[in-house]
Amino acid sequence: MFVNSTVNILLFDSGVGGLSVFQKVKQKLPECNYTYLYDNEGYPYGELPESVLIDRVVNLVSRVVAQEAIDLVVIACNTASTIALPDLRRTLTIPVVGVVPAIKPACLAAEKAVGLIATPATVKRDYINILINEFSNNIPVHMLGSTALVNMAENKLQGKAVNLDSLTVELYGLKDKIDVAVLGCTHFPLIREEIKTVLGPAVKLIDSGEAIARRVVDLLGQSQALRVRRVNKAFSTQIDDKSIALEECLNWFGFNVTDCFPYQ
Repeated sequence: MFVNSTVNILLFDSGVGGLSVFQKVKQKLPECNYTYLYDNEGYPYGELPESVLIDRVVNLVSRVVAQEAIDLVVIACNTASTIALPDLRRTLTIPVVGVVPAIKPACLAAEKAVGLIATPATVKRDYINILINEFSNNIPVHMLGSTALVNMAENKLQGKAVNLDSLTVELYGLKDKIDVAVLGCTHFPLIREEIKTVLGPAVKLIDSGEAIARRVVDLLGQSQALRVRRVNKAFSTQIDDKSIALEECLNWFGFNVTDCFPYQ
C-alpha cells in the first residue's frame, strides 16, 4: 500500500534508547522518512505509574502521528510496549510495532542460564513471566531491573563516559551466573561494549533490534520510497539541558531538526 509514496516512520521512547532500534530499521529501509520523539519530561518510564505512562504514550504518539502523517509507529521502549501497546493500538488505525524482550532466542542459545536486564517496570510485568514460562525450556532466567543502566546510556550519548565500576556493581547479581544476557531495554545496546566488558566475553548479548526491523519490513512490504526524502525530525517533550546536550548525538544519527513537542 506504500508503493509510489514515501513512508513516514515514527520511533518513540522515553529517552534516546530507541536510537538503537532506529539504526536497525534504517539499515533495512534507508529511503523512509523518520521521526523520533522522546519523552524526556516523563523519563524514566520504568518509574512511572502505569496509568500515567499509558496516558503519556497515547497522548504524545497519537498527536505526532496526526501532525507528521505517520504511516507506521515503532514503540522503541520495552517498558512502554509491555504496558501501553494495547491502548495505543486501539487508538490508532496504522500499524504499531512494539518491543518484546528477546527471551525466546536467549533461552535457545543458553546452556547455563539467561540474565534478563531491563527496567524495574518491565521485570515486574506478568507478561515477562508468561514469556519465561513459555520459552525458557527449563533454562533458569535471572532478572535484573535497573534504572541506573538507563541513565548510563543516556549520559553516554551526552558525551559522558560510562563508569565501569558502577556498572560492575549494578550487574553484580548476574556475574558468573549466566552465559546469555537479554538486553531488555532499548537503551542497553547503546552500552553493549561496556556491558560485555563487565560480564565477560563468554556471555552472549541478545537484543530485539534486528527482530523489530524485520517486523517493520514485513508490515511495509518491500516497497521503496520514490519521493525526495525530507529532513528527519527529532522531537523532545521539553527543552532542557539534557535535550540540548543530545543535539550533537541526534545530528550524528541523521536527525537535523530538533523541536519541542509538549505533552498536553
